Amino acid sequence: MRPSDSDTKTPDSETHGGTDDQPYASGRRARDGEDTEADHFLLIEDVGSLRAIYDAYLRNAGFVTHLAASAEEGMRIFRENPIRMVLLDLMLPDRDGDELIAEMLALRPYTAIIAVTADRSIDRAVRAMQEGAIDFLVKPIDEPRFRSAIESARSLSLRADANDANAVEATVGEFIGSAPKMRALYARTRAAARSTAPVYIWGESGTGKELCAHAVHSTSPRADGPFVALDCGALPAERIDSELFGHSRGAFPGALEDKPGALHDADGGTLLLDNIGELAPTAQIKLLRFLQSGQIKPLGASQAIDVNVRIVCAATSSPTALLQSGAIREDLYYRLVVLAIEMPPLRMHRQDIGPLARMALERFASEEDRCFSEIEPEAIARLEDRPWPGNVRELMNVIRATIVMHEGPVLRAHMLPEFDPTMAAAAAPAAQAADPFANRTLAEIERAAIEAAIDRHDGSIPRAALELGVAPSTIYRKRDAWLSKD
Repeated sequence: MRPSDSDTKTPDSETHGGTDDQPYASGRRARDGEDTEADHFLLIEDVGSLRAIYDAYLRNAGFVTHLAASAEEGMRIFRENPIRMVLLDLMLPDRDGDELIAEMLALRPYTAIIAVTADRSIDRAVRAMQEGAIDFLVKPIDEPRFRSAIESARSLSLRADANDANAVEATVGEFIGSAPKMRALYARTRAAARSTAPVYIWGESGTGKELCAHAVHSTSPRADGPFVALDCGALPAERIDSELFGHSRGAFPGALEDKPGALHDADGGTLLLDNIGELAPTAQIKLLRFLQSGQIKPLGASQAIDVNVRIVCAATSSPTALLQSGAIREDLYYRLVVLAIEMPPLRMHRQDIGPLARMALERFASEEDRCFSEIEPEAIARLEDRPWPGNVRELMNVIRATIVMHEGPVLRAHMLPEFDPTMAAAAAPAAQAADPFANRTLAEIERAAIEAAIDRHDGSIPRAALELGVAPSTIYRKRDAWLSKD
């Protein structure tokens, strides 16, 4: 889909029936009939020739197209029109396009967003998918790949019917919360559930990664199949192969009978591999082979077995940190990290602390046979002021301990245990180790990434620039700026 000379137009010529104050919104349709929300497609692309190509293709496919050349204009059109699908260039003149993904999904969680960039960096793709994009295209886009992405977006949009529209504010699975961060999480979870691709769920301890994995499974076509969870960090290396792939009787001393592994048990359903970064290297090779072939061979077995399993992984490390740590093979990484879902820490959605605390009160009062029925506002305010390094799990523990140690029926502020600041201090190094980008500014992260790339290439800035997908002059300019400040 490379532009030809005839495709080069100035933005001013791309009115397509729009008004002067909205020059890129065509509102035009290629087929007869009444517009529906599922027909509206927003293109945000600052290169006029590419806008024209994408616009012509989409209008020929029957969409109502709205065109924008900047992030600001794109968000205005998105707010003012019933947009259900977006083709979003990540390199825009006024803002990075990936910043728009979360904003759009917070407004309409069912929006199908396709990210487009000329940057081939995997970090860019991962970040866009983390924010909630359903697909990622690299320029120049070939037509079959473009058509496939558009059809996927159309399919998701058509499924977002009246029932979905009524449900967008509802939670998924057993989650509780209505903050924008959580609504965006629900949208990403629903989008991931519709896919068959592997999912990587990451976030701080206690944020609900396994709960998210359950939600992906329970809202997917595999919901009637089994859900199996295996903690890769809880088993010694010598047992992980047997637990994951199974073994036959006599495969090793003590193997007195056939044992189906987790992949076999999850056939037709979903397998959660928790703490994936701790999976033994030998098991990683076999897991890669399974992802390539769809077959497993239990230890001691003579023949391979076909199994149909969707893999969901969980870890505290971000996708980038997982890869850079060397804990997982690079080829396996690219097989597993297709769809990424980040779990927001509790401090990022404090408005949900009250509903979570009330849910915990009802649950634990019943389990502990205690007479508690409500929480006073002062207690909720005190809970909202805490930093919660242990996230939702820590909140649940605090509510339970309070119920056990006091009499009801009202949970009052003075009943809550005092917060120990040393707990937060102890959690900070662990969070930093899990994600080296934690508590660092964007400028600091950028500098660290560039300097690390230069070190990897023995000081060669051109080779580092090639790896990072930027011009060498960009690195030279940034280094000069750093030197002037140091």
